[in-house]
Amino acid sequence: MRIEAAHMFAAIAIGIGATLVMDSWNVFLKKAVGIPSLNYCLLGRWLLHMPGRFRHASIAAAPRKSKECAAGWLAHYSIGVSLALVFILLISGEWLARPTLMPALLYGIATVTFPFFVMQPALGLGVASAKTPAPMRARLKSLATHTIYGVGLYLCALGGEVLRLVR
Repeated sequence: MRIEAAHMFAAIAIGIGATLVMDSWNVFLKKAVGIPSLNYCLLGRWLLHMPGRFRHASIAAAPRKSKECAAGWLAHYSIGVSLALVFILLISGEWLARPTLMPALLYGIATVTFPFFVMQPALGLGVASAKTPAPMRARLKSLATHTIYGVGLYLCALGGEVLRLVR
């Protein structure tokens, strides 16, 4: 598999944009219905503990690390960009010229496997948030958030296509 430079730059922009769409959704959920988002400082704490420890009983109880919030936010956007690059590699750069919703939506939904089976267990939340006070609510929130990421991939690709058309 190969990705052209123009497609790579487009994927980076789309990944940043889709992550912003996802973050906007999470801000909406917090303000409208009081559902908090993942604390990206804890993501940074997990990453900064990784050289010595991957899995935690509770990442919130792990010792704080210097610059964990910056590391968490940087990782969050880096993951969003990386996932967009993988998407473009899988679907091909042709999709960028004529973006359609369904592949992006399905891919967004598929990306929920990473938090369910890697991040949440490693943070001490159990597989698919099984150890949280409301596992089904946490699962549905993760699924909705990753679905919105997929919608964001499509909207940002569509926005890029619109910009090309008006030039």
